[in-house]
Amino acid sequence: MTAPENPLLSAADIRRLASELDLRPTKTLGQNFVIDPNTIRRITAASGTGAEEHVLEIGPGLGSLTLGLLDAAAAVTAVEIDPVPAGRLARTAEEFRPGAAERLSVVLADAMQVTAAELDALRPEAAPGPPTALVANLPYNVAVPVLLHLLAELPTLTHGLVMVQEEVADRLAAPPGSKTYGVPSAKGAWYAAVRKAGTIGKNVFWPAPKIQSGLVAFTRRQPPETTASRQEVFAAVDAAFAQRRKTLRAALAGWAGSPAAAEAALRAAGVDPRARGEVLGIEDFARIAAHRPAPTEGTPQ
Repeated sequence: MTAPENPLLSAADIRRLASELDLRPTKTLGQNFVIDPNTIRRITAASGTGAEEHVLEIGPGLGSLTLGLLDAAAAVTAVEIDPVPAGRLARTAEEFRPGAAERLSVVLADAMQVTAAELDALRPEAAPGPPTALVANLPYNVAVPVLLHLLAELPTLTHGLVMVQEEVADRLAAPPGSKTYGVPSAKGAWYAAVRKAGTIGKNVFWPAPKIQSGLVAFTRRQPPETTASRQEVFAAVDAAFAQRRKTLRAALAGWAGSPAAAEAALRAAGVDPRARGEVLGIEDFARIAAHRPAPTEGTPQ
């Protein structure tokens, strides 16, 4: 937990910085800045970040969480899409954490497109290696694609904690068979064990969102053993949930080439063709994808 002698950004600090930069938070970039130091301490502690780790932060904004992570970790790489707060972040860190310059790297980039090579090229001097943890207040409108992209792009990420819209948190952590289980749940499970780690109220943000936020923790694990690629497994997941009310035999007909071909693949995978996608785990989808019939001419890929 952050030591008392290390101050974090208060609501007054956030508004002062925003005024200095003439920064008006936008819905387009999903900008909701945390103004409560205790919430930052809670997130940092719950992330399980180790003192020797290099942490990746997405959307640092004005630096509320960045300061907490600098207290907890050896180094932080912060990826920010907005050039205005990105240009101020290093100076803010130095003001509140003198000597932090070698432990922080600010990367001006879109988190949905940033690559491991880009991050490695801009690694902080004090970083012990590539990022091993992801801790972030993710923009609500792109939280799932950003998380899935980073898990795919950075296999060095072994664990993390992200703050997202509470409904999204519930979906990411949902087990098979639950009402909220769907594409984010299944795809997230390919990479990691995911769980909901708490709820964050609306009033700790500026501007305050209309809904609560949820904390999602993940721990990397090996994907299911399968002869199918991740892309092939994810194609089966997408097809199964595109028509949730249909049986898998019907929902996967286009994916497999015909209802009969879908049934054959399902039976070969040991899955009841009358079942629906929301009852299957990622291991089931991996087996189904491995038994997809070879496409013939005119069959969708």
